Amino acid sequence: MTSVEVPIVVDAPPIEPAATEKRRRPRPSIAAVGEYLKDTPIRSLATLGRSGELAVNILKYTVSDTIALRLPLEEVATQMWKLLKVTALPALLMAVPIGAEVSVQVGGIMNQVGANSLAGAASGLGVVGQGAPMAAGLLMSGAAASAIASDLGARAIREEIEAIRVMGIDPVQRLVVPRFIAMIAIAPMLCIVIVAAGVAAGLVISANVNDVVPGSFWQSFGSFATPTDLVFSVLKSVIFAALVVLIASLRGLEAKGGPKGVANAVNASVVLSVFCIFMTNLLVSQIQMMFFPARLA
Repeated sequence: MTSVEVPIVVDAPPIEPAATEKRRRPRPSIAAVGEYLKDTPIRSLATLGRSGELAVNILKYTVSDTIALRLPLEEVATQMWKLLKVTALPALLMAVPIGAEVSVQVGGIMNQVGANSLAGAASGLGVVGQGAPMAAGLLMSGAAASAIASDLGARAIREEIEAIRVMGIDPVQRLVVPRFIAMIAIAPMLCIVIVAAGVAAGLVISANVNDVVPGSFWQSFGSFATPTDLVFSVLKSVIFAALVVLIASLRGLEAKGGPKGVANAVNASVVLSVFCIFMTNLLVSQIQMMFFPARLA
């Protein structure tokens, strides 16, 4: 009889893939950091250049198609309805807390100094001047930008954008311009809705909580909130809308890498839109204060 040797199995602790990958992951070197610092400004300037080119093409096609009466009005109306569905109700829900918060915070201070009659001025300066355009801009950057970037990004990864180019159609003219016009059209609507709802909420809080006479509220509101403030508020919302469409369209058209690329495009669109909105609001507010200083109406 021949003896059969049975192999001895030694139980070894399993090697975790995450730990192995962590040990194998190379650490960033000084050369890699230097290369990153060198390439990042170049890529940023290239992105700014592509953004400027896209903005010029959008304006060119918008003007030329409007003059030639070739605007796809049905597509514009469809995009307006889609964008309003994702922004109108949130705009109303954001406006009420903004107006109420301004009235509550300012009302407590005014009660201490005995200036309850100036509650309307706080709503005028806070809601009309800053709250409404910023709320409209944040809504557009959050809801509308994600919708535009995801739509165009999904088309890009399915190679629909390249197919449109092969057929001799510019995707900027066919896809971006209707969304640009739709966003520009709904931006003043959102701003006006937020102003009306915010001021109404401020009036209700001031009259029922701080015991402010409604007539005194409207008198101080009309004294401090001028038509110029409303014009600049609407102008800010329109500028924010143009920035949102430009950033979301660029990121969507350049999306690649499958669903992950679309998610990255949406994330970048929202973050960059919010940053640009805050910086633009600061710039426009400074211009307004320089040429139209606050004064009693």
